[in-house]
This record gives sequence, C-alpha cells and structure tokens, in this order.
Amino acid sequence: MSHLRNLGSQFRIPLPTDEEGYLGRECPNEDCKGYFKIVPGIGLKGVTTCHCPYCGHTADQSDFTTRDQVEYAKSVAIRKITDTLIKELRSLEFDIKPKGRFGIGVSMKVKPGQLHPIYRYREKALETHIECPNCTLRYAVFGVFAFCPDCGQHNSLQILRKNLEIVGKMLDMAPSAEGGLAEHLIENALEDCVSAFDGFAREMCRINAPLSSDPDEALKISFQNLAGARQKVRTLFKQDLAAGLTDDEWKTAIRAFQKRHLLAHKMGVVDKEYVLKSGDASAVVGHKIQISIDEVRQLAQIVSKVADHFIAGL
Repeated sequence: MSHLRNLGSQFRIPLPTDEEGYLGRECPNEDCKGYFKIVPGIGLKGVTTCHCPYCGHTADQSDFTTRDQVEYAKSVAIRKITDTLIKELRSLEFDIKPKGRFGIGVSMKVKPGQLHPIYRYREKALETHIECPNCTLRYAVFGVFAFCPDCGQHNSLQILRKNLEIVGKMLDMAPSAEGGLAEHLIENALEDCVSAFDGFAREMCRINAPLSSDPDEALKISFQNLAGARQKVRTLFKQDLAAGLTDDEWKTAIRAFQKRHLLAHKMGVVDKEYVLKSGDASAVVGHKIQISIDEVRQLAQIVSKVADHFIAGL
C-alpha cells in the first residue's frame, strides 16, 4: 500500500480567498458566531491569535475557521484519499488468461467511478471594509464598528474621523452651491457631525460598559443631548466629557448640539427651550436658526478633541 503510505497522516489544504483576496473567518464564541473577513499575509507578522471584531473574543487563528471552510477541507481530503485508494487498487490489477481446453481465467480490473465531489462555497459580501491604522490589516465586517482581528484595536475613533472628513467635504461644497442647496448642505453637515459623535460615544460606552458603575445604564446613554451625557458619563465612568476643552469650546458644542435638535424636531425654528439650553442670545423665538460653515467646522474639531480625551480617560 505504498501510495497510501506516501499520503502521510496529515494534509495541508490552502483555503481559497474571494476575488478581492479576503478570507472568511467565524468567531468560535457560541454567543457570537460573527462572520468577518481578513486579507491574509498583511498586518502583524507571526501572530497566532485572532480577535473577533464583534465581541472581542480572542483565540488561536485556527479556531476561527468557518463551517464552509471545514466542509471544503474535508471534501478535498476525502478526494485525495479516494483517488489514492483507486490508484492503489489499480496497481493490484491482474489478468490471468485461461489455459487448456477447459481452463478458467481470473482477472481484476478497477473501473473508474464518480469522483468524490469537492464542497464549493462563496465568501459572504460584507458592509464595511477597514484598514487598521495601527497594524495595517485589511478586514471587513457587518455593521461599522469593530475590533481589529490582528492587534485588537477598536476602530471607533477611526470611523468617527472618517465621518468628520465627509462633514468637511460637505462644507467645502456649500459655498459654490445655490442658496437653498447650500443651506441644506450646512444643516446636513451639522446633523451628520452630531450623529457621528453620538455613534462613536455610544459604541465606546458599549465596549467599556463592564468598567462602569452600572453597565445597564451605560448602554442607554444618548450623546445627542451633550449636557445630559456629560453628567451620566461623569457618574458612570468618572470621566468628564469637557476635559481638555475651554469653557468657550464647551459652550460652542452645546449650542451646536441644540441647533441640531431644532433641525431634527422643530424644522429649525427657534423655541424657548433652545434659548434656555443653548444660551444663544442672538436667537429669536419663532425665527429659523442660523448655522454657519465655520460653526460646523469648529464643532467637528471640538468633538474630535472630546473623543480623544474620552478614549484616553477610559
């Protein structure tokens, strides 16, 4: 049985990547089972562990093999074994011709049969493709926020800054747009700036909830009300969102967040609550709120600074 002996006791079966070079991965944590993809051969060198982008679970890279990949590897292994077995049997073929008037001939011949099928699959299409700024690994996930599978760094700050870059591009377009469109671009930029920070800060509270004094309450904080969020973060995380800001910067942020509230809930028309909470002496109740390009640019810089201090504090 030399052919079978030559196979050895183990097989090395390369896993195919998709058309963009990504390899599927699946979290072994039974409570997660999240699917993601990585580009092999980049990122940290010599790393033997992998971090789930969704739950942060850490295990050996081999534990992140997907069910499809296991079935594929099994089918390739069985094909190799059956092909080798057939080759082995063919080496034993013989044909003894009959001799004499009443001789009996004996022969053995292996007839080719159907080959064992190879299990085929396609890696899934994912929603967000990311390059880790820390280790340069390229990976893809469902949703937006994730831990880097190689170095474990969370991408929340990276996503925030990308969104703030888009806000800047919208503001760059506004001066050359017609009146109505220019106003719309500035208002959208303000709303996107607030939403980007809200998404970032909520995600930071989610992944750091176990460090808070009340994890359930930490998951409920809304950062669209900046003053209220500051108080809750101070209570739950012992951190101050305004740390690192001047009084004027904090007041500018509060005023801008309140303007976004008017846009979202009052069609941008000033009410008494806005005047009270924002301290905006120039606002007139019943008139439409005024928002400038410089004001939104300043807000983007402020929320970026707040994000840096928030992460550093946590």
